Amino acid sequence: MRRVAAPCVAGLEIGGTEVVCAVGRGPDDLHAERTLPTTTPAETLTAAAAFFRAHAARAPLAALGVASFGPLDLDPGSPAFGSITATPKPGWSGTDVRGTLARALGLPVAIDTDVNGAALAEARWGAGREADPLVYVTVGTGIGGGAIVGGARVHGLVHPEMGHMRVPRDPADAFAGACPFHGDCLEGLASGAAIRARRGLPGEGLAVDDPVWTLVARYLAFGISNVITVLSPRRIVMGGGVMRHSTLLARVRAEVDATLGGYVRAADLVAPALGERAGVLGGLALAQELL
Repeated sequence: MRRVAAPCVAGLEIGGTEVVCAVGRGPDDLHAERTLPTTTPAETLTAAAAFFRAHAARAPLAALGVASFGPLDLDPGSPAFGSITATPKPGWSGTDVRGTLARALGLPVAIDTDVNGAALAEARWGAGREADPLVYVTVGTGIGGGAIVGGARVHGLVHPEMGHMRVPRDPADAFAGACPFHGDCLEGLASGAAIRARRGLPGEGLAVDDPVWTLVARYLAFGISNVITVLSPRRIVMGGGVMRHSTLLARVRAEVDATLGGYVRAADLVAPALGERAGVLGGLALAQELL
């Protein structure tokens, strides 16, 4: 019997500084890919829709999956389903991402957070295979976390917001925090934005042995330890620009072990197998789930 190929789908990752569009079936079957700047909602979504329409004119697309920064309204019964809610990204609060793209493309559209999308992609094609529960944590401009439990993406009243958990302050740390909502939550203390606010430079501009990395590793370990004790994941994938620091992942592993104090086993902390493509590949995986 002749095997019928899976339909071609579209994936979109919406980040704070850029959006990534892709068409295909997975990491080994990508037909087209493009990166665009994140500007205003209208300009950004119009440009992404134009990319997908141009491809659909050559070969049909079956669905679109969107992995977006949040927070998002993911309640299917809500009038604002698929919209960004109270985000610090200027001009994006209240943006109807799902509805705008569905109307522009005439396709079924699935949407979730960028980190839930990345978790789904790593579970399907990357570092999270055969690891359930799985958590994906990104440490970039902000901090976010997504989870796969029992093969399903975790949702609830809203969705996981791991970057905004409260963690113990280091007694010697006088930094007030960079989160506009909570000040010294995990994101406010250890994100890329926090590092820039502390030092006046992005993380990549700092020395490998700058003392700020000790603080960042400790705060991340507090957050990761909280995730381990609540969700008991078998593996935690740690991505994002800040995690490209050459020694940070090893430092976080050591700090997690110290924080847990031998009470429970630490999850396996690993780098993403899909690299920077985890988010947009998560969009493809969301579209495939929808079908």
